[in-house]
Amino acid sequence: MNSEAIAKEKVDAWFAQWTSLQAAIHTAHDARNGLAKGLMEDAIELFEQLVQAAGDEVLPINGIERLAFIKAKPGQYACYRQLDELFKETKKRTARLRIQASKS
Repeated sequence: MNSEAIAKEKVDAWFAQWTSLQAAIHTAHDARNGLAKGLMEDAIELFEQLVQAAGDEVLPINGIERLAFIKAKPGQYACYRQLDELFKETKKRTARLRIQASKS
């Protein structure tokens, strides 16, 4: 685990980017304008960069399998929901790991 990469400021920056993408993806799905797939590919790349920077310890349970599901059909709404859950769970894990690191 990279303690510097899970510092609150760095994690907050990753999740600020996700929040912005999330709103755009949600709007694209509502509009059914075909833009969701490209936005999802950007969001998947963001998630992978976060995991690569912070370390595999931040991945939620079944994270690799869930990410494979998302990558298989990134334009589907179900994949957007799954990616949203991965980001939420990863945020919780980084917070927990940060607390554990500060105690040791």
